[in-house]
Amino acid sequence: MTYSERLQNRPESAVHMESLYEQIGGAETIERLVYAFYPKVYAHPELIPLFPEGVDEIRAKQYLFLTQFTGGPMLYTDRHGFGNMRSVHEQFQITPARAEAWLTCMREAMDEIGLEGFPRQMLFQMLTNAAHRFVNSPQGGETEPPN
Repeated sequence: MTYSERLQNRPESAVHMESLYEQIGGAETIERLVYAFYPKVYAHPELIPLFPEGVDEIRAKQYLFLTQFTGGPMLYTDRHGFGNMRSVHEQFQITPARAEAWLTCMREAMDEIGLEGFPRQMLFQMLTNAAHRFVNSPQGGETEPPN
């Protein structure tokens, strides 16, 4: 049997590889995660200064972003255009402690909604990488010593 014949005879499940978006449960899971996440953010003393009033707008943007970030529809780009997420966050003082606080809130939100297994691990690792890339200020906001 040739490679082409084997490829044609594979079951459909072997051809289609689910995105992380599909693996975690799609739109419903993203929405539940975002709704579980923001009360934790607004209750965290490290994070509250970064999030002015208007949780509805921030929550909506996070939903759009996480949908796209996990391989779902390009909702964030469709609505807000392509943007470098690091530059979008530059206006905020993000310290290593704030990045870890954000990740703690996300971990707790994942726990709350029962997101488990490899898809959770993958998503959390992707978010950890992103959170650490957004750090733009040393711990506590002090300035770095001159070289």
